[in-house]
Amino acid sequence: MNRPIQRRAALRAGLAAGIALLVPAAQGCEFFTRHLRVYRPWTRATSDADTSAALCMTFDEVTLADRLIRVESPVAAGAEMGGAGAAPSVDLVIPTGRDTVLDEAGTFIRLVGLRHRLEVGRSYPLTLVFERAGVLQADIDVDFERAA
Repeated sequence: MNRPIQRRAALRAGLAAGIALLVPAAQGCEFFTRHLRVYRPWTRATSDADTSAALCMTFDEVTLADRLIRVESPVAAGAEMGGAGAAPSVDLVIPTGRDTVLDEAGTFIRLVGLRHRLEVGRSYPLTLVFERAGVLQADIDVDFERAA
């Protein structure tokens, strides 16, 4: 009697392990809503004298258009659009079916009123608020040295 039960348990364990190998693991730099992925929110290190930091990330795998309407982090007093899409508030359209890239060379989010310096190798909490998807908790990675 014991033998069939042990075989079933071994078969189930093997099946679960096989499925785990086939399914790609979520990366620590990926954050998901029901209809889009936020990939790799990052910024550069800052000094004590810096009052703002450029926040970069990519929105992809978008199956339903959305709008980023607010960005919050305990490291900053607020956020605004910077670069090519500069505006005093956060309002970013994220269209369906294409990647939306925020980077230092184009449009990015500026964290303003930094409360302390951001250090290389650290991660800080980030809250993204979308019009349709609601609130998404993420992390900002500080991956690069301060810009010259």
